[in-house]
Amino acid sequence: MMKHSILAVALAAAFMISGTAAKADQLDDITAAKKIRISTDLAIPPSGMMDSSMKPVGSDVETAQLLAKDWGLEIEWVQTTGATRIPNLQTNKADIVISTLSVTPERAKVIDFTNAYAALQSVVGGLKTLDVKTWDDLKGKTVAVSRGTTQDTALTNRAKDGGFNVARYDDDATMVTAAVTGQADFVATSATIVNQIGVKNPARAFEPKVLITTFDLGIGVKKGEPRLVAKLNEWIAANLKNGKLNEIYKKYHGSDLPANMRAS
Repeated sequence: MMKHSILAVALAAAFMISGTAAKADQLDDITAAKKIRISTDLAIPPSGMMDSSMKPVGSDVETAQLLAKDWGLEIEWVQTTGATRIPNLQTNKADIVISTLSVTPERAKVIDFTNAYAALQSVVGGLKTLDVKTWDDLKGKTVAVSRGTTQDTALTNRAKDGGFNVARYDDDATMVTAAVTGQADFVATSATIVNQIGVKNPARAFEPKVLITTFDLGIGVKKGEPRLVAKLNEWIAANLKNGKLNEIYKKYHGSDLPANMRAS
């Protein structure tokens, strides 16, 4: 009887070991494929956009390219909008998301985040000619926002009591077009995108009016991939320390990363 019990335990242990060895995780899959699928919105300049040759450029694009180069991998771009970034991870369409993805408690319930590689100042922006400085000044007005973003959530929570309306667009590109063409006088987005509106149409220059919050931007990863998150965190720490991530950010956004990030 004792021999049978010992044999059963040994077989069970062998099964567990072989099962563990056979189960590859996301990092193993990426390494084996020699390719990383990166979900990035290519319609939100200057973080992601297409140049005149229809090649991806922008701060998130260069961040992704630096990562792939350092890891010796080919990039497969998975184009996205604000609303589809997280579903791309959940449905295994992408390995990671590098796309102005703000780290929030709600999102952290459904995906995992790396440490911050950049930062985002979230604001309500409006025409420079309009005298708006506080949430109260927005009463009776309409604020455009890209659906599924943190700004959308913030406006939804404030709109009823704040007495303003929310106009939702499917992505940042169509929201910016609305502002440029005069369909929207206020937008809720990043401060960088607000400043870009006047570049597209100098007659309708926008400026940040009301600060919503400042978010850390992290790389999004599917839940349950600790080895991939750990390796990404090592890469972020190294490239914050050597200044490469700050160089990329400053090239496209015109300012340095927050001092606390650059000192890490």
